[in-house]
Amino acid sequence: MAASPDISEDWRAGGFGIYLHWPFCQAKCPYCDFNSHVVAAVDHDRWQRAFLAEIDRHAEMAPDRVVRSVFFGGGTPSLMPPALVEAIIDRLRARWPFANDVEITLEANPTSSEAQKFRDFARAGVNRLSLGVQALNDRDLKRLGRLHDLDQALAAFDMARETFDRVSFDLIYARQDQSLEDWRAELGRALALAVDHISLYQLTIEDGTAFGERFRHGGLRGLPSDELSAELYALTQEMAAAAGFSAYEVSNLARPGAESRHNLVYWRYGDYLGIGPGAHGRVTLGGTRVATESPRMPGAWLDAVENGRPDLRESLTREDMAEEFLLFGLRLSEGIDLNRFSSLAGHELNPKRIAMMEEIGMISRAANRICATPEGRMVLNSVLAELMRDD
Repeated sequence: MAASPDISEDWRAGGFGIYLHWPFCQAKCPYCDFNSHVVAAVDHDRWQRAFLAEIDRHAEMAPDRVVRSVFFGGGTPSLMPPALVEAIIDRLRARWPFANDVEITLEANPTSSEAQKFRDFARAGVNRLSLGVQALNDRDLKRLGRLHDLDQALAAFDMARETFDRVSFDLIYARQDQSLEDWRAELGRALALAVDHISLYQLTIEDGTAFGERFRHGGLRGLPSDELSAELYALTQEMAAAAGFSAYEVSNLARPGAESRHNLVYWRYGDYLGIGPGAHGRVTLGGTRVATESPRMPGAWLDAVENGRPDLRESLTREDMAEEFLLFGLRLSEGIDLNRFSSLAGHELNPKRIAMMEEIGMISRAANRICATPEGRMVLNSVLAELMRDD
């Protein structure tokens, strides 16, 4: 396997962002396989000390960067005290310069208690909110294990729009017993509500979740067929485009210029720091891109930070970087630069495979860029596997 090349400046094509993971939720949703935990109490002072210590350590490891984006994810970051969010943002600003248009996003649930904190989060420095609405009817909200109802979601969304210039929200589709016409009506309402960004995810049944266990035992009924799932996806793309929302990524749609800057750092294969339990990072150190991973369990992460061994590091090879660059970049409608792939991989992407994928309509090519077509996006994993073959 080839050694890692010197890629000191490659990350600049994607920029630099910081992800902070808050692992706690009020309840575990049955479809969720994220690193989230329900606990009786949280020692916020201890968590603040740990986050600030990790920020200081990362700043020494990766100085001289301009922060383009900060993202509080989870879990449910809107359960954090606003004072803790403010302390984190203040420490980040003290350790790195921020871009003039820095994007600072916080994920929030639209319960009434969390919505009351929106103005405090804005005063703390958050300038973009991402709301986990997930459905626009009470029956499906209950099925999805959400703690809010539709009225609370709409009230929280109104409050978010009054408080933040940029607001996004998530919906899950391909739900139980959902017809094409059901989704047409719900999506129409969602697009009419949306400000400039919306995330639309097909329900997937993951191992290790309550839905996964129920499905394994034959108890999760009414899921759509593969054919209906494909029709739901196609309808989503069609209606969103007609409403002025471009599918700049497989599950994320935005009006021009309103794309999530933080997610673009990932998908354009920039550098990002992952801080918090289970957080992953990619950071260029000494001419090599390094993958970092933190302990997953909250208590283990706190102990690791306090004892000076907070994460694992692995230097990525050319093969690793080329695969990740292709995997992330082809999720974007803009696709990837083939010259950048060659620089990372040490060889060109297989021209025979490119030609074959182009011929059958899975990708398109313009000059030195390739991107997945709408048809290719529906089977993106297969497209990626074909492009990476070297025969």
